[in-house]
Amino acid sequence: MGNGLYKKTIAFLAIFLAFFVCYGIADSALGKAVDSALSGLTQSSEKAYGTLPEKDISTTIGNAIGVGLSFIGVLFLILMIYGGFTWMLARGNQQNVQTAKDIMEAAAVGLIIVIAAYAITAYVGSVITS
Repeated sequence: MGNGLYKKTIAFLAIFLAFFVCYGIADSALGKAVDSALSGLTQSSEKAYGTLPEKDISTTIGNAIGVGLSFIGVLFLILMIYGGFTWMLARGNQQNVQTAKDIMEAAAVGLIIVIAAYAITAYVGSVITS
């Protein structure tokens, strides 16, 4: 790896890490503010209307699906970044470039399949409940 490429890679990784650290700090502060606001709203609604009913099973399943889809989105992002780095570091080696393209293509196809499955499930669920 050339000295200039090494410095650029280190600089990119430092900026990338700094962005996510700053985002995490801002997200944490925003999360605390939102939690505080929701806590106040919950207390107000309990005073006005009594205690709220417990969540039903469909809400719990919906939350679990949301967490799973978020995880799949993060996995897609990681695979795309990995494929991009593999392509950048291929240095003209066609076999490594093809491997990177295959990784990125597989990630995109996987994401399309997951989104399609979610859309079909949401449609069928809405038809069944209405």
